[in-house]
Amino acid sequence: MSMSKPNQESSKVRVLCSQLSDKIGEGVMIQGWVHRTRYLGALAFAQVRDRSGLVQCVLEGKLVKTRLELESVVTVKGKVVASLKTTGGIEIQAEEIFVLNRAETPLPFEVNRKELGIKLETILEHRVLSMRNPRVHAIFAIQAAIVTAFREYLNGLGFMQIFTPKLVAAGTEGGSNLFEVSYFEKKAYLAQSPQFYKQMMVGAGYERVYEIAPVYRAEEHHTSRHLNEYISLDVEVGFVESEAELMELEEDLLRFVVGKLGKMCEQELTLLGVSLPQVTTIPRITVEEARTILLKEYGKTSPEGDLDPEGERLICRHFAEKEGAGMAFITGYPVEIRPMYAMPTSDHPGLTASFDLLFNGVEITTGGLRIHDRNQLEQSMRSHGLQPDHFASYLELFRYGMPPHGGFAIGLERLVSRLLNLNNVREASAFPRDRSRLTP
Repeated sequence: MSMSKPNQESSKVRVLCSQLSDKIGEGVMIQGWVHRTRYLGALAFAQVRDRSGLVQCVLEGKLVKTRLELESVVTVKGKVVASLKTTGGIEIQAEEIFVLNRAETPLPFEVNRKELGIKLETILEHRVLSMRNPRVHAIFAIQAAIVTAFREYLNGLGFMQIFTPKLVAAGTEGGSNLFEVSYFEKKAYLAQSPQFYKQMMVGAGYERVYEIAPVYRAEEHHTSRHLNEYISLDVEVGFVESEAELMELEEDLLRFVVGKLGKMCEQELTLLGVSLPQVTTIPRITVEEARTILLKEYGKTSPEGDLDPEGERLICRHFAEKEGAGMAFITGYPVEIRPMYAMPTSDHPGLTASFDLLFNGVEITTGGLRIHDRNQLEQSMRSHGLQPDHFASYLELFRYGMPPHGGFAIGLERLVSRLLNLNNVREASAFPRDRSRLTP
């Protein structure tokens, strides 16, 4: 038994747990966290966890006396052998163990439980520790895979990834839900959206752009569906003629993402007990048609020209029962409740060529066509109670030839939470920021 740091000259190259099945009969070195221990007199078992999974290590002789607190960081050297008693069909006959960093005891909660079974606030107070739990770990592996697939699909269609400022001089939508920050001798704000800048990049001639970045909303909500900082998957496209083109793009994008997840995250999805939805043709209805369905089928009245959270849940239930997937595009929102850049429809000027995508009871996307004529845009600003002079740098691009364009934005955490049926969107945020939380 050795408790000192291993001799670098005799160390083998580190092998991940997921690679061990190909090394039966070989000597290996693994490194990770002690996930679980079991002592049986002259024999002991220690499960070691790394980023790829778990493996059982068998300890005999002097190694049984090694003090291994749960979550301590260790190096284990030994031989890989076949085993009919372990889930992966292999285990390591340990020859040496080195404790690299010992965990304090007791732990705030049992990390190795299948279900943590504790309050969300406790989980978030000890966020890094909670993410060591395999089920919680799986959430963020899936989230990362969604972003990878999002990027892959759009790159394949000739989109360019962009990077836009998060410190801005004015709010994108002119509202009051802004975080103000001190910027030398001026006031600045955290960006509510990359909307203006992605339009600028379309107008700069790149035509098809996307961004994956945080946005900030100073809304005093404290609900299971709201965050004050979240990751927005933004898309903007030049030379589009209708919002239908944008909905088709998002439909194809989601179909691709879900298909990729099934291949990339099979193990994580199985661990979470999640069956991915079949994304086929997503139903499209106007907000007025949705309000009629709610009143007729559920006796539910809705705000004028809009749906409230309960209405969104019921519409998704309606389509889940009818179509098999709780998804629906809602179109035809009134001008007065959409941002000033939203394009009015040609046949109903009081309505916008915009849409929301509802999924599993929650709005995950807002999108639509944008106004590309400067005079019309200035008029829209005034009708929304905004002064065009306050948006001079944004309006400048419309002086020099702006193509018809549109786009959409998907809230990443909401998408993850709906795909995985999580109870609270904070579960899909590594370090959530809400009305009361700024740490960790």
